[in-house]
Amino acid sequence: MLDFLAAGGASAGGGLIGFIPIIGMVLIFWFLIIRPQMKQQKAHREKVSAVKRNDKIVTSSGIVGKVTKVDDEYAEVEIAQGVRVQVVKSMIGDVLQPGGKPAND
Repeated sequence: MLDFLAAGGASAGGGLIGFIPIIGMVLIFWFLIIRPQMKQQKAHREKVSAVKRNDKIVTSSGIVGKVTKVDDEYAEVEIAQGVRVQVVKSMIGDVLQPGGKPAND
């Protein structure tokens, strides 16, 4: 009878110990994948919200242009002389730094 009680108590503790590796894997995924992605998204949102007139941008589709007008949701971008397109601000991929390196030097 005591063997039955001892076996029942050991299985209850063993089930709890079985969750520790799963909890460890969740923590590893959080710190290696989810948290850095959240930081990257936050930095992108801040960069896009700080876009102003005369900034050079690259859209997510790869179009490079100069911002001529900024609205809450849209930005007007000049992609060639006299050619202006309206893009959704969330589709701005990157803001280029002024004074970049020349291409063929």
